[in-house]
Amino acid sequence: MKSYRKELWFDIQSRRELINITPAVNNCLRESGIKEGLCLVNAMHITASVFINDDESGLHHDFEVWLEKLAPEKPYSQYKHNGYEDNADAHLKRTIMGREVVVAVTEGKLDFGPWEQIFYGEFDGKRRKRLLVKIIGE
Repeated sequence: MKSYRKELWFDIQSRRELINITPAVNNCLRESGIKEGLCLVNAMHITASVFINDDESGLHHDFEVWLEKLAPEKPYSQYKHNGYEDNADAHLKRTIMGREVVVAVTEGKLDFGPWEQIFYGEFDGKRRKRLLVKIIGE
């Protein structure tokens, strides 16, 4: 069995950002040479998420509105975590959206359903962030 590992880095310009990372993960899969196996993609920051969904701008807006209703950023004083940092909402948003995804690799391709894409969701950005791609198989 082969194993491949790569970190992908992003310079996040805003507090919250959704990035379609499917092309980058596909590049990793090509680099790995693995044709059959599993691909794990996970966020390496406690305020970030990796998830699968549709790449549609209206849906992305809906995520932002929905997450802000569930875990509003402000007022910062509503969270006991917020002392030195002001990112308690980002921790909660990450929990809601999930830490990682695992995608089957079949015939050298990510085995997606219709419209599925992989996203990196950052909820406390404005700095450099990373995620991990780990692919195992033959």
